[in-house]
Amino acid sequence: MSEVPTRATNRAGASPTDPSSPSIDARWKEEGTIPPPARFTAQANVRNPTIFERFSEERFPACFEEYARLLDWSTPWKTVLDTSHPPFWRWFEGGTLNASHNCVDRHLAERGDQPAMIFVPEDEAEAVQYIAYRELHQRVNEFAALLRDFAGLRRGDRVTFHLPMTPELPISMLAAARIGAVHCEVFGGFSGAACGTRIADSGSRVLVTMDGYSRNGRTIDHFANVEAAVRSAESMGQRVDKVLVWSRHPGRSLTTHPLKDGRDHRIEDLIGRYAGKRVDPEPMASTDPLFLMYTSGTTGKPKGCQHSTGGYLAYVTGTAKYVLDLKPEDIYWCTADIGWITGHSYVVYGPLAIGGTTVLYEGVPSYPDPSRSWRISERLGVNIFHTSPTLIRQLRKTAPEEPHRHGQKFRLMATVGEPIEPEVWRWFYDEVGKGEAAVVDTWWQTETGGFLCSTVPGIHPMKPGSAGPAVPGIFPVILDEDGRPIERGSGHAGIICIRNPWPGIMQTIWGDPHRFLEQYYSRFCRDEKSTDWRDWPYVTGDGAIQGADGYFRILGRLDDVIKVAGHRLGAKELESACLKVPEVAEAAAVPLADELKGRVPDIYISLKPGAPPAAEVAARVRSSIVELIGKVAAPQHVYVVDDMPKTRSGKIMRRVLAALSNGVDAGDTTTLVNPEIVASIRKVVAQAPRASPGLSAEALHKEVRDTE
Repeated sequence: MSEVPTRATNRAGASPTDPSSPSIDARWKEEGTIPPPARFTAQANVRNPTIFERFSEERFPACFEEYARLLDWSTPWKTVLDTSHPPFWRWFEGGTLNASHNCVDRHLAERGDQPAMIFVPEDEAEAVQYIAYRELHQRVNEFAALLRDFAGLRRGDRVTFHLPMTPELPISMLAAARIGAVHCEVFGGFSGAACGTRIADSGSRVLVTMDGYSRNGRTIDHFANVEAAVRSAESMGQRVDKVLVWSRHPGRSLTTHPLKDGRDHRIEDLIGRYAGKRVDPEPMASTDPLFLMYTSGTTGKPKGCQHSTGGYLAYVTGTAKYVLDLKPEDIYWCTADIGWITGHSYVVYGPLAIGGTTVLYEGVPSYPDPSRSWRISERLGVNIFHTSPTLIRQLRKTAPEEPHRHGQKFRLMATVGEPIEPEVWRWFYDEVGKGEAAVVDTWWQTETGGFLCSTVPGIHPMKPGSAGPAVPGIFPVILDEDGRPIERGSGHAGIICIRNPWPGIMQTIWGDPHRFLEQYYSRFCRDEKSTDWRDWPYVTGDGAIQGADGYFRILGRLDDVIKVAGHRLGAKELESACLKVPEVAEAAAVPLADELKGRVPDIYISLKPGAPPAAEVAARVRSSIVELIGKVAAPQHVYVVDDMPKTRSGKIMRRVLAALSNGVDAGDTTTLVNPEIVASIRKVVAQAPRASPGLSAEALHKEVRDTE
């Protein structure tokens, strides 16, 4: 990690704010609370509120030793938190450990025959794979030997993975960690060019990929991305020496593209050389990087978030135990792709460090029909279900009655990735959980490594639409645009920041420490020369409002606001008001140029099956927005569309909708899972009267950004 002189702007005031000018105008209705089921509370890992005394600010940072002690250490740490070069925090300084050992080896004696992973192919005719810890240990060791002895990887080298959701991905991650190589997984749905950008930025000379896989009933020729990835990397000065190719079905190729002699190698042809090999886990310094996770977006160079070995692993293990209530005997399914941070933290590292059983599903959770998730959960005995509001909305839209027709029995359900609207939360709780499961609505980011806000399920009541209070050891504050605190219960929104470091926080942006400093810390730094962590709040970039009860409601990215006549309206609040209308399945709010107000909202909605006429529902959506937010938020149009333009992970591509509203080119739609819907929506928009020329493509580029 490079060290650079700090440069900061002191904009933080010390006096309490007069919150008359919040960052986002928020008019959220406070929801009531629901106690966690008594049956859940009786068995919860954490039931005693004294945990918040153990993790109080007065006991910071020593409180996080409690998480570190959940792991095996080769050498104990000497310093819990080194703040000598802020904000490049160093957790558990002096300690050494290995992530692969902590996720595999240490469980062999007690749980060697217990499934570590259950792999569910998308094709229901294909057998489910149960991979015990003992088998996982063997496969990780053999691939670690191949990476070391054939690919020539050593401690500190970077290796890029472009792999789908199959067991070979976590096996590759754990094998790299075993030899001390820094892994960088690129989401399997990304193009070869996007993969190449990340290869070049990370300085990887080895690419691990797969020939193909199944998704949405189709066989994807994944190896077809390799040439574009290699060319893209080489155009940026990074040569790829070896491409290692896993076979989705050994003995049968899923690609029509030939392998290049001398560069490309099928792993099934090599792995036999390493049968039975054992590779001693490399003792890594706690502060050594474990992996790079690149953020994605439509603009700007992707950021390689560098996560540490000791701090990160301790934090995801602790939060998996305390927030997700994970136990070794659990069958746990998180539907996130491992290509995103949720998959790293709460599909692979957290659950395996606990010694539990984690489920991997290859395909789309709604394929071949909306009951697939419930069939999988019922057949495998899944008792903890972790998913995104995007998927919940989709299943609520397409088959709202299906969950009650199946025998899934969850004791805990978790949501992740974006705020969940209260109406959607209630369906999830009532229909999917059948009123018997505790629900945790978690808020965090790629950069944070693990949860920041959530209820602790054995202690706190649930509150629809609110993430809850801060998790143990996290001390948030909401600041106005001048860096002054906004009091909780004031009804005013601002920028949520974290006042203290925590073990899971990213160490830096790979190769760009100046960008790390400027993006996350400079804005509200009180003293650029200080080594006191209190002077360096982490700026999340998210808007939030805190209720009098201390619960946070996350309003979304500060970029996701529509400025109407000086009022900054959160897109998420507008969309939530739409979903108050029972017939609405999905909603998206985007900005439209207006000569008088600057911007006004344009609303897109899709309806549940059997909904009344579109015009009637659109009128009720408009009324709901005016009633719940105010006349200032009244939309220019409410478009009823058959479906939304969506990414492979199910997120609505709002920049496409904004382009259609404003009459400019929709840009690249090749990343959409349903690009054909764009022409259909364009026809709907063309039928509406247009009162202004719309925003330019350049303005939209700045105002509407989509991220995974």
